[in-house]
Amino acid sequence: MRPTEDKHRHQGLRKKLVDQLRSNGITNEQVLAAIGQVPRHFFLDSAFDDIAYENRAFPIGEGQTISQPYTVAYQTQLLEVKRFDKVLEVGTGSAYQAVVLALLGVQVYTIERQRKLFDLTKQFKWLQSQPRIKFFYGDGFEGLPTFAPFDKILITAAAPHIPPKLVAQLKPGGVMVLPVGEGEMQQMCRVTHEEKGNLRIERFEQFSFVPMLTGKES
Repeated sequence: MRPTEDKHRHQGLRKKLVDQLRSNGITNEQVLAAIGQVPRHFFLDSAFDDIAYENRAFPIGEGQTISQPYTVAYQTQLLEVKRFDKVLEVGTGSAYQAVVLALLGVQVYTIERQRKLFDLTKQFKWLQSQPRIKFFYGDGFEGLPTFAPFDKILITAAAPHIPPKLVAQLKPGGVMVLPVGEGEMQQMCRVTHEEKGNLRIERFEQFSFVPMLTGKES
């Protein structure tokens, strides 16, 4: 059962979390402000209420997790979104990351391959107050060509390689942020689709994500 109340205690815990993220090197104040607004405990079972604002991942079912807040902040900061950007998120999961993006003023198209997680998200009434997010059930490697091109793409699972079909859905000058690698740890990368069609790849810290899988899970 999901919590539905955002109490002063939760707001205080979010402020502490934001302070911790800032001390850990997150410098984008808009990203920090967005995380400070999102009631993370809403995205978890009420059993996690007392620890929902700890900087760690939690299981959300179907072998998936809600990413630790530092990871969400880190990826979002690297993405460098601008207001009114059109953003494709691959791997909706709990939708926590999607809400952080939406609060930055972008239009989010988020895709989930796990049918049960997709259905749970669609039934989550609080998300209906987030009109900037559109939800899709599908294969993340395929993206959403009908809605392309996108200004930015964010992948929230470990890709074995940079997916070419997603690169093709980036606007010239567009940016994709994703963890790349098949081992226990992956390297966070930022891929810029340059105007002449070349890819510029920047490599950053290592993280641990669940693997990005092909196809759809019913």
